[in-house]
Amino acid sequence: MLDLTQSARSFDDVCGWVTRALARDLTDVAQLEAAMKARAKLRWRADLRELLTAAAGGDHSVLEFRYHRDVERAHGLPESTRQVAFRSQDGRRGRRDRVYKEYRLVIELDGRLAHPVEEQWKDKRRDNAAAADGQQTLRYGWADVTRQPCATAAEVAQVLRRRGWKGQPRPCSPGCPVGRSRQSQSQSQRQSQREPSQREPSQSRPSRSRPSRSRPTQPH
Repeated sequence: MLDLTQSARSFDDVCGWVTRALARDLTDVAQLEAAMKARAKLRWRADLRELLTAAAGGDHSVLEFRYHRDVERAHGLPESTRQVAFRSQDGRRGRRDRVYKEYRLVIELDGRLAHPVEEQWKDKRRDNAAAADGQQTLRYGWADVTRQPCATAAEVAQVLRRRGWKGQPRPCSPGCPVGRSRQSQSQSQRQSQREPSQREPSQSRPSRSRPSRSRPTQPH
């Protein structure tokens, strides 16, 4: 396995091979870690360690690994639970890619380039089952996670905050849109604090008129 990874064109290829081998029980994390320690020189050593840690935690694909690394962790989002088992109302069993259990938010990741109609209906049924259980689903593809991770993180953070998350996402770079979204939120909060509070009009007390004293007329 490690010999194959050293000839890969990109780490995404490495990630795909390793996660597939682990999912099919062709190897395990302990065997790969032992093989890595036995090699003095190893390409992508640090990345492979990170990948094996993520795989042990439940990442089953390149897209799931990239979501964890580039969307969730890079932007300070709360850590989601991976590969959460569920049963639909008709008794069918399945797994959800990511679930923020406290906030009842589901993340489904789909790395397929082609998406047949039947698969689309399966996805809709999964989303409907989540909604019936009081959960909201956000669904992302390869481009959302690998090409626009910052925009994806900003959207996930916005939904999390609406569902009760009290934290703040952090920008991964100076131009990250997560930073602009935080700035706009703080500006709106400051603006609302500056606005004078509307007070109820005070009721004016009726003025008491004093009786006028007539002066006695002097005789001419």
